[in-house]
Amino acid sequence: MGDHEADDTDGTDGAAGSDVTVRRGREGDLLAVLRVLEGAMLTVGANQIRERTDAGEVLVAVIDGRVAGALVRDGDHVEAVAVHPDRRGAGVGRELVERALAETGHLTAEFREEVRPFYEKLGFEIETRDGRLRGEREAG
Repeated sequence: MGDHEADDTDGTDGAAGSDVTVRRGREGDLLAVLRVLEGAMLTVGANQIRERTDAGEVLVAVIDGRVAGALVRDGDHVEAVAVHPDRRGAGVGRELVERALAETGHLTAEFREEVRPFYEKLGFEIETRDGRLRGEREAG
């Protein structure tokens, strides 16, 4: 991960509580990230996660030493964000999105109707474009 290694230990505490650390994904997180994303029925392949990890664009939320959530982005576009079912509703997804937003200053996402409330709570402006929901949010 080259020049991103220094960021691996940077954590954030907030709505999800002091036991949540958000850090950059590492090569060793691949299987855990895949499991979290597959648990949310998101289709992001291992090669895509590896590429985004190498680019420093995967964030993981760690609780008690285990990956509880993950966010995969390409630039400022969120490709996938998911939280382990046991940790949903505790602010873990918010922590991931807020960290990504702090890094990029702007985020976009395309998503299914059933996760619209998640993006609305986070302050994304949402529109329907070509039959798909698309959200956008600026930092601040």
